[in-house]
Amino acid sequence: MRTDVVVLGAGIVGTSVALQLAKRGLAVALVDKRDPGEETSFGNAGMIEGETLFPHAFPNDLMKLARIAAWRAPDANYHLTYLPRVASWLLAYRSWSTPERLLETAKLTRPMFAQAVPEHEMLMEESGATQLLHKTGWLRLYRSQRSFDETACERQTAESYGVRFRVLDANGALALEPALSPVFRHAVMWDDTVSVTNPLALTQAYARRFTELGGHVVKGDALSLRYCGIQGCRVRTSKGILEAGHAVIALGPWTNDLLRSYGLRLPLAAKRGYHRHYKARGNATLSRPVLDADIGYVLAPMEQGIRLTTGAEFADRDAPPTPVQIDRVLPSARELFPLGEGIEPTPWMGSRPCLPDSRPVIGQTPNHPWLWIASGHAHWGLTLGPATGRLIAEMMTGATPFCDPKPYHADRFRRGV
Repeated sequence: MRTDVVVLGAGIVGTSVALQLAKRGLAVALVDKRDPGEETSFGNAGMIEGETLFPHAFPNDLMKLARIAAWRAPDANYHLTYLPRVASWLLAYRSWSTPERLLETAKLTRPMFAQAVPEHEMLMEESGATQLLHKTGWLRLYRSQRSFDETACERQTAESYGVRFRVLDANGALALEPALSPVFRHAVMWDDTVSVTNPLALTQAYARRFTELGGHVVKGDALSLRYCGIQGCRVRTSKGILEAGHAVIALGPWTNDLLRSYGLRLPLAAKRGYHRHYKARGNATLSRPVLDADIGYVLAPMEQGIRLTTGAEFADRDAPPTPVQIDRVLPSARELFPLGEGIEPTPWMGSRPCLPDSRPVIGQTPNHPWLWIASGHAHWGLTLGPATGRLIAEMMTGATPFCDPKPYHADRFRRGV
């Protein structure tokens, strides 16, 4: 089999890239060991965060850092053996978490986030997946005055970019979500966020639309990719050798496993995350994702139940799961919302591919014009998947990109790729 492009990795990013390329008339194959959407893209709060301005920053509160160090923080956990391997990454991440650099990141990434919801809506309409979409925004709750005040700069920045939000008191938030308990003092409703009730089903819908356009979804080993000179590249699949003129690496936390073969490396770290679904007690319902900002978890209504998602765990990508954060946040979650018993026997775990400046890499690799990267989306793989696919497709086909691709160039990491 020969195609114009082979996309390696069938998460929401890779599937979106393949679909956007196929929409523009290219012959495309989507290759993964698993079916579309079954790895990292499976587990998230289902939010398409078009309102995002600031990335998740390195904490600067000494008390919070002390709690994290003592394994007592609900929103962060780490494996001690992983710290030496990620120490330089953490220092770089911290340097990108200053107020000045957060504002810089907001400016650089706003065009991409602003396009996130429109691109999803277009693909959902074409894929027959609009039943998964809910335009109910998301609600951030603050238990203390301090935590609310710490986010004042974000709200000021949102106003400057025309991002819609509403500051509410506890009664205002309870009018939106009556099943919540008034254990918080302030709330902010972000109206431009939309959500989906089954992220896996969304990726599967995009994959079906991709095949309707003539694309091929094939099981295969991404690490078998080899450069074949002017003929492009080839990769081993269940249907034999697949040849293509270009390859797009959308392997998330496995990206460096392949780049290493070409003497390349991205400064990627794994932020592992967990979720578990719960039944709601009585007649309690939830209409939108809710963040408990002081504790660091999200409750999101899903087809499977109420999904409880955790913060970040810094650990080796392939280390055994340690879902202690679920246990840490569950009492607070049950204080906020009447969660019943868990639906699955154990929590799900996935690894987010994170770069220290909180921007993904999107575009050609330096010195390898046949090889493209779409990886490092951290907490925003679901949000930015279709917009990433559009940007890749426009660059690959010679169209004018909808936004400046320079902030996403791989060569910004001079000692890596």
